[in-house]
Amino acid sequence: MAEQVLAAVRTGPGTTELREFPMPDIPDDGALLRVEVAGICGTDVKMYARPPFADPVIMGHENVGVIAKAGRTFTERKGLAEGDRVFVEHYVGCYRCEWCHAGEYRHCEATDWRTNAGALRYGYTSANNPYHLWGGFSQYLYLPWNSVTHRVPDGVSAELAGLVTPLSNGIEWALFTAGVGYASTVLVQGPGQQGLSQVVACKQAGASLIIVTGTARDAARLALARELGADHVIDITREDPLRRVLEITGGRGVDVVLDCTSGAGTAPILLGIDALKRREGTIVVQGEMAAFPDFPLKKVTEKSISVKSARGHSYRSCELALDQLASGRFPLEKLSTHAFGLHDADLAIRTVGGEGAEDVIHVSLLPWSDTA
Repeated sequence: MAEQVLAAVRTGPGTTELREFPMPDIPDDGALLRVEVAGICGTDVKMYARPPFADPVIMGHENVGVIAKAGRTFTERKGLAEGDRVFVEHYVGCYRCEWCHAGEYRHCEATDWRTNAGALRYGYTSANNPYHLWGGFSQYLYLPWNSVTHRVPDGVSAELAGLVTPLSNGIEWALFTAGVGYASTVLVQGPGQQGLSQVVACKQAGASLIIVTGTARDAARLALARELGADHVIDITREDPLRRVLEITGGRGVDVVLDCTSGAGTAPILLGIDALKRREGTIVVQGEMAAFPDFPLKKVTEKSISVKSARGHSYRSCELALDQLASGRFPLEKLSTHAFGLHDADLAIRTVGGEGAEDVIHVSLLPWSDTA
C-alpha cells in the first residue's frame, strides 16, 4: 500500500488541486476503503461553485470501493472483511441521539453540516480533520466505526454500484415519502438521475401510470425514461404540460407529483399542484428555493394536498437499491453516461453542471484510472 494518498481537493470556489496526504494509521475500530467510484450529482455542482464552509475539502459523497485495511473491531462490528466491496453512505451519525436510535441517522446533528460546523459527512468535511480522507475524490477513504456501509452483491460492478445514491433517493422519495404503490398514478418532473431513478422505483412498486416531463434538451433522457418504464413523456417546450397530463388522465390528474427539477423556480411546483387529483394528492419537493411568493396555500388546502420534502435516503432504501441493481430487471447501466479520472475532477463537476458534454445523466469519478 502506498505511503501517500492522492486526492482532488477543493481549495476555493470552483477550484480544485491535486494533493497528497499521508496514509493514515487506522484505529482498531476503523478501516480504509480503496475508492473505485465516486459519483457526482447536482449538489456537488452547487457546493463546488459556492462552498458553504472553509476549504480544503475532498468532495465526493457517493462512494464505492473495496475494504483495503480494517481493524479487528471494525470487521467484527460491520460483518465485513478486507477485500469486500461496499457502498458507503455519506452520513456519519453519533449513534447516541434519538434519531440514530430510530435508524434515522440522516437527521443526526453530528452529521448535519447545516447546523453543526464540526459535522462529519463524506464530501463535506474539511481535509484538515484527523485522518484527512473524508471524501471520495481520493484514492482512499477513511471509515470510522460509525460509518454506514452496505455490502455490494456479487455480480454488481463498482461503476453500477455507483448509482446507489440516486437510486436509493428515488426509492426513498417515491415509495416511502410519497407512498407510491400498486395502481398509483405519478407525474415525475425532470428526467435527470433522480427523476429516472424514481421512474424505476414507481414501476417496480406497481404504479399504473407514470408521466415524465422534460425540455427539448432532454430528448435522450426522455427516451430513456420510456425504456425504464414511463408510460408517457412530455416535452414542456412543445406542449402545454398541464393540458397534456389532464388529457392522459381523462381530466382526473395524478395521485403523486415528484418534483426533480432542482432549482427550476416556482413553475414546476405550481404545475404539480394543478396536476394533482381533486383530493388527497401528494407532492414531494426539493428545497432549492429560499422563498415562494404567492404560494397557492388556499388551493393546496382545498384539494387536501400533502406537501412533503425530499431529504436524503435511509438504510432500507440503499439496500433496496442494491437489490434492484443486482436483479438486472432494468437497464440501469444506461444511467451511467460519463466517467473521469482524478486529474479531471474539475471537468467532471462542470460536466454535471451542463458545461461541455451533452446527454449527461450520471457522472463517475474513477480515482485510479489516471494511474492504472
